[in-house]
Amino acid sequence: MKFRSKIDIQIRFFILLISSLLLALLLYKIFFEKYTNDVIVFNIIMLFVIGVLLWMHYVTHYVLTESELHYKSGPIRGKIKIAEITEIIEGKTLWSGLKPATARKGLIIKFGKFDEIYISPESNELFVDKILEINTNIKITTTKD
Repeated sequence: MKFRSKIDIQIRFFILLISSLLLALLLYKIFFEKYTNDVIVFNIIMLFVIGVLLWMHYVTHYVLTESELHYKSGPIRGKIKIAEITEIIEGKTLWSGLKPATARKGLIIKFGKFDEIYISPESNELFVDKILEINTNIKITTTKD
C-alpha cells in the first residue's frame, strides 16, 4: 500500500520561497552577467539545488509491502524490514537524523538496535493500522508534541 507524505504549509512555503529566490538569482546571472566558468558552474549548482528541493517536495511517499517499509523523498530512499520495527511514536517530530518527510507531527519509527527514522504520511492513524496488520508486536506510543 502506498502512502503519500503530508505537506505542512510552512514547509511548502519554505521550499517554494527558496526555489523562487534561487530561480530569480539564476535568471539574473543568465541575463545580466558575463558568461565565465564561475557563472556557468554557479548556474548548474542553482539548477541542481532547485531540482532537488522540488523533487523532495513532490516525490515523498512510503510503500508498505508484506515484509518491508520503503521510503522515498527525492534522492533519499531506502527500506526497513517490518519485522525489525520495535516502536512507532505518533505525533512527535524528530529534529535530527534521517527525515524523508515533509511535515511535522508525523511518526518516529524505531527499528534495529538504535536506529530511527521520521516519516509523515498523510494519515498517521491509517499508516499505523496497516503496519499493525503486518506486525502486531510493534509498540505504539502517542504523544502531544
